[in-house]
Amino acid sequence: MIRDITLGQYYPGNSCVHRLDPRVKIMATLLYIVCLFVVDDFIGFAVAVIGLGAVIAISRVPLKFILRGLKPVFLIIAFTFIINMFMIKGEVLVSFWVLSITKEGLRTAVFMGCRLVILIIGSSMLTLTTKPMSLTDGIEALLSPLKRIGVPAHELAMMMTIALRFIPTLLEETDKIMKAQQARGADFESGNIINRAKSLIPILVPLFISAFRIAQELAMAMEARCYGGNVKRTRMNAMKIKRGDVIASIVFGLFLAAIVAERIVL
Repeated sequence: MIRDITLGQYYPGNSCVHRLDPRVKIMATLLYIVCLFVVDDFIGFAVAVIGLGAVIAISRVPLKFILRGLKPVFLIIAFTFIINMFMIKGEVLVSFWVLSITKEGLRTAVFMGCRLVILIIGSSMLTLTTKPMSLTDGIEALLSPLKRIGVPAHELAMMMTIALRFIPTLLEETDKIMKAQQARGADFESGNIINRAKSLIPILVPLFISAFRIAQELAMAMEARCYGGNVKRTRMNAMKIKRGDVIASIVFGLFLAAIVAERIVL
């Protein structure tokens, strides 16, 4: 289960999606997420899935690797589906005991489930096709206009990128702790959901200690190198909007226009 989490990981590649300017990919991801909450019918979701499928195909990231990232959040998706199915009132389709499944509830549950799946896959495509340093530079460049009103753009970008960068590290550390405790007789797989959740509690203390240790080592390394976020720094590879970025922006703009038009017409 731990190894199935793909959030924050980078999948090496040389596709045109990997080569796009990080600013273009960040803005496209944000607008895509907004569109997912605007869509409220199956045609709109179909258009969103087709667009996302095209990006996955062009990026050459294995679909199996992407779908593997849905396993850790399957319970959240299932819980959201069940809650929406039973809690929304309307035309009753099936009723038993004090629970009832309504037509409106089933429709909302399907929409929410599809929205969460597409949202997770779409967001993961940003980190899978963008290097952590490029992601930092892109976030900082997009936040740089806010520096005029005192927003620490560099620090915010650095914190977000460090958080994403250390997700795989903490997952690897969790895996090591679990294997060490399993070697001492711990059981994390037997029993019901409640017992399995309780068995994970002893992992939290050493995991937090390890996380604080890694954070302290990182801070000491940055101080030893006289790192300062407020210092104006030059970059070895300056970001430039190229022809491919312009073409991708136009294609994505047409894709958004199709979603909005479908929403207005229908």
